[in-house]
Amino acid sequence: MDLSKPLAYRMSPQTLDDYVGQEHILGKDKILYRTIQADRLSSLILWGPPGCGKTSLARVISQTTKYKFLKINAVASGIADIKNAIETAQNVMLNPSGKCILFIDEIHRFNKIQQDALLPYVENGTIILIGATTENPYFEVNKALISRSMVFHLNPLTQNDIFKVLKKALSDPRGLASYHIKVEDSTLEKIAETANGDVRTALNGLEVAVLTTTMDQDGVIVITDEIAKECVQTRKAVFDKNGDSHYDNISAFIKSMRGSDPDAALFYLARALNAGEDPVFMARRIVICAAEDVGMANPNALVVATSAMQATTMVGMPEARIILAEAAVYVATSKKSNCAYLGIEKALADVANKDTGTIPMHIRNAPVEGMKKEGYSVGYKYPHDYPGHYVQQQYLPDKMVGTKYYIKDDTVE
Repeated sequence: MDLSKPLAYRMSPQTLDDYVGQEHILGKDKILYRTIQADRLSSLILWGPPGCGKTSLARVISQTTKYKFLKINAVASGIADIKNAIETAQNVMLNPSGKCILFIDEIHRFNKIQQDALLPYVENGTIILIGATTENPYFEVNKALISRSMVFHLNPLTQNDIFKVLKKALSDPRGLASYHIKVEDSTLEKIAETANGDVRTALNGLEVAVLTTTMDQDGVIVITDEIAKECVQTRKAVFDKNGDSHYDNISAFIKSMRGSDPDAALFYLARALNAGEDPVFMARRIVICAAEDVGMANPNALVVATSAMQATTMVGMPEARIILAEAAVYVATSKKSNCAYLGIEKALADVANKDTGTIPMHIRNAPVEGMKKEGYSVGYKYPHDYPGHYVQQQYLPDKMVGTKYYIKDDTVE
């Protein structure tokens, strides 16, 4: 093993038994484990966050199966690289077995044309495709490729999984066994927790800690909590603000406000801001929730949310976090009513799909005197001329008389 390589690379598992985590798909009774062991692999899409083991799993598959293994990265590759890989797979001299796995890292980076170029060769079995992606493949990968592949969702590694890898790295000759290192289990647990499911972050942090810490007089490298904290830095952001998890987080934020849970709303707001989400985007979501979900139960929520969006635009971060928190809590703790939202949805559906008739003549506009001769505005009753500023008269078209759009619920006063 080349010890100049990064620790995370050197500690990549070599066999399925070395692989840590993902028991839901790699347990000995699970389909992916059985498929790999039986060497009966079909095309796969591995979907999961950074550092969860997608590339490591592809390497394990390459060493476990009898297939030739080719790898390209979609960030730096194009149609020409795909063609070269196909030619290698079809070349009897270079690939005598006739079996070939093509691993494409970051496959979501390929455009439609590049993905389409793979289809004939996946279809006829020239290559077995293993694509790795951090994005939702059902959005980012062609449906034709999805239909020809098994999709496996890899989860972030647990704190305990990462702790096991760190412990192994300290004793493994491929790792840090050549160093005399003293580190408490509690310190390793803190590194594992800060990595937040990304084993690569944890291993990189441990390696930096070892390589930058001076030995004591006995030749021992002592890694303390303070050193570990400096090397791993702050807790890794849970999601990429531009990725699929962005939509999951904003969905959870809105549903928490709708569900009247201010603690959850603040949690998902913090998650978004920690990942660098645009605070004005978050403010717009609060405005929408105030209108759609609070609605007529507390119309002032829309005023508060709109003011918060304006204040966020003027003030910016970091102070905007306080403004957003206040607005989110106000919306979350308000009574809820979607009767106005349901009303406009039903009205829009009727207008788009029904013959709704014509506007009654007595409430039409008559800006020119001659129009009254045609019946425009004739017979209109001005409500303020009547007791209570109300008078019974028809407003809906004849064909829509009796239709109810606004049905007040018991939260509306």
